[in-house]
Order: sequence, then C-alpha cells, then structure tokens
Amino acid sequence: MSEEQKDKITGKAKEFAGKATDDEDLEREGKAQHGIAKVKDAVKGAAQSVSDAVKKKDR
Repeated sequence: MSEEQKDKITGKAKEFAGKATDDEDLEREGKAQHGIAKVKDAVKGAAQSVSDAVKKKDR
C-alpha cells in the first residue's frame, strides 16, 4: 500500500470521526489529508505517464 493510499484512508477516517463526534477541526483535518493524498497520487500518475512517453520516444 502506497503512502498516498494510507493518507487517503486515514483522512477519510478522521473526516468520519469528526462528523460522528461533531468535531469540525478533525473533520477539516481529515478532508485536507485526504485531498492532499489525492493530489500527490495524481502527480505521481502524471509523472509516470511522462516518463513512459519519454521512454517510448527514445526507442
């Protein structure tokens, strides 16, 4: 499991716990952590696509 996947899960858990306990700070923290993990995952995917395209071009 990647670090991004762990952060997504942890973020969602914090968000849920914040909603369940009416803790807005925890809910916001969870949303932020989940969102940052999604962005990191997308950047990693884009970087991999660029890398693959460069390797194909070099063949």
